[in-house]
Order: sequence, then C-alpha cells, then structure tokens
Amino acid sequence: MLRFDEPEFLRQMTSTVALRPQIEELVDRLVDEGFDNLLLVGAGGTYAQMWPYEHLARRSSTLPVRAVIAAELIASGDASLGGRSVAVFPSVSGTTDDVVRAIGYCRARGARTVGLTGYPDSPVARGVDVALVSEPKAWPFDAQMLLFMGRLLERRGEFDGYGRLADELADLPRILVEVARQADPVAAAFAEAHKDTDYHFLVGGGNLWGFTYLYSMCILEEMQWLRTTRVHSAEFFHGSLELIEEDTSVVVFQGEDETRALTDRVESFARRVSKDVTVFDTRDYPLEGISPEFRGLIAPLVLDTVLGRVSKHLERVRDHSLDLRRYYRVMDY
Repeated sequence: MLRFDEPEFLRQMTSTVALRPQIEELVDRLVDEGFDNLLLVGAGGTYAQMWPYEHLARRSSTLPVRAVIAAELIASGDASLGGRSVAVFPSVSGTTDDVVRAIGYCRARGARTVGLTGYPDSPVARGVDVALVSEPKAWPFDAQMLLFMGRLLERRGEFDGYGRLADELADLPRILVEVARQADPVAAAFAEAHKDTDYHFLVGGGNLWGFTYLYSMCILEEMQWLRTTRVHSAEFFHGSLELIEEDTSVVVFQGEDETRALTDRVESFARRVSKDVTVFDTRDYPLEGISPEFRGLIAPLVLDTVLGRVSKHLERVRDHSLDLRRYYRVMDY
C-alpha cells in the first residue's frame, strides 16, 4: 500500500490499546474519589476527536461530559470547572500551545487533569496529574477514549458490555490493517477521480460528526488546501442543501449508530441532485473479531483508517505533501 508502514502502524495502535490497565486503574481511582463533571479539552483535530465521547456519554450517562475548545475555555471560563472536575487533554506532540495553557487554567481551578500523548517529556505530559503515553505520533485517540469512557460508564452502572469491548479492542491493530488493505483501491479510485476537484461537501452525524469536522478542516483544508463545507446530517436540510449542484462532490461518512437514518436521508437527497456522491460506510468492512453491538462505537477508528488511505492517494495525485503548511506552526499568530 502507498506510504503505509505496517509495522509502525501496528506498533502505534498496539501501544494505545496496551494502555488498558493504566486507564482502568486511573478511572477506578477517579470514581472512588468522586467527581461531578468531565471536560474533554482539545484544539482543532483533538477537539473534534472528543465529540464521539461526549456523544456516548450524553446518550448513555447522567454524568455531565462536555467537549471543550481549549482556547475558548481559557477566554470564557466554565462555571462547572472546579475541584470536583476531571479534565482530559489529548495532544499528539504534547506541545499544542492552547492545550498546554488550558492544562494550567484547569489545574489552577483545582481540576484533576489527564493527558493523552506520545511524548513522556512533553509539556502536556509534564503538566497533567496523570499522563497516558502511547508510541510517538500514535493517532487517533479513540482507543484510549473508548477504554476510558467504557470503564467509567461501567463503574457507574451505565455500560455492562465494557469487559467484552475492551477484550475485543486488543485485536484492533490487526483489524485496522485489514481495513486499510480493503480500503486502499477505493481510496486510490477516489483520489484519481478528484485530483482536480477543489471543493468538497462533507456530511456525517452521530459519533462520526467529529470525524467529519476533522477530515474537512484538518486534512482537506490544512493539509491539502482544498475548500470544503462540513455539515451535520441532522442539520443538512436547514440551509446547507442549497449549496448542492449537479457537479458538487458530496462525501458522506456513514456509521452504524442510531443516527444512521439521518445520514441515509442526506445521501438519498444528494444523489437526486449531484452526480458526484461518494459514501464511505463502515458497514462495508467485516471487522472480524468485533461484536455487532460494538461496531458503531469503533466507527471513528474505522473511517480514520479508510480516509487515511484517501489522504495518501490525494497527496500522490495532487503532488501536494500532507506535511506542507503555509501558516500553521510556520507564522506567529
């Protein structure tokens, strides 16, 4: 596969699921000590990566859980933040300035802090009370967050399948390699068909809305300098549908949770208008070893792997490196 380092991929993914004992010990301690609310604090892609777990908590738990933009938290504050709060901070490099500053802000108000990163000596790892460290550059954070939220919900009596889910996640690295292999020809075909497309309309819902936002802003815009529109499938018919024309590239991210019907409705409409509709559906992947009831929970991981192949092929056909930036971490702002 084009630019796919399988040993490195397996090493990174294995390091995330291997954090299970540390995550369970941490969650058990937090629950035993008691806390009243949970903030999931990120910036850009890491903020979007927290949305599925806010979504999971909202539909499964009475515990207040909120995904928060780091810079906005510092600027606006949060009346619920205090000594009975727990805040989680993901950062791949461990150096994201907004996240580092938000850690200090939360600690100053008495919150207990948890960091997710790949660098044990980074500012994020050094700044939090507990750092959960995976292999460098390990992405995404979904495995760690599924273990964290699953254990938390189990301890609260709100999720009785956690043990089976955690056991099955141990085989996730192998499963995702198979997903990448299956997705590669689809990704290559999409890239070839869209090498000259300069605008994409992305739609997703449920626990894939965060990934939709992330892929639109952090990959297509930041890494490929392509113009995009991103819209939640539940909101599509409240304005955004007016942008769809016959030649609009509509990219639909479809998962397997209770919001699937909302995204189906968007796809049905889009196909009536546009001749360029692409659907990336997690149902297309066998995911052998994952129970049917857990497939929806790992949809963000599956699509991250699938669209990771798309990104590599877009990089090739457009001759535009995914590492090229004009402004991000290049200019002061």
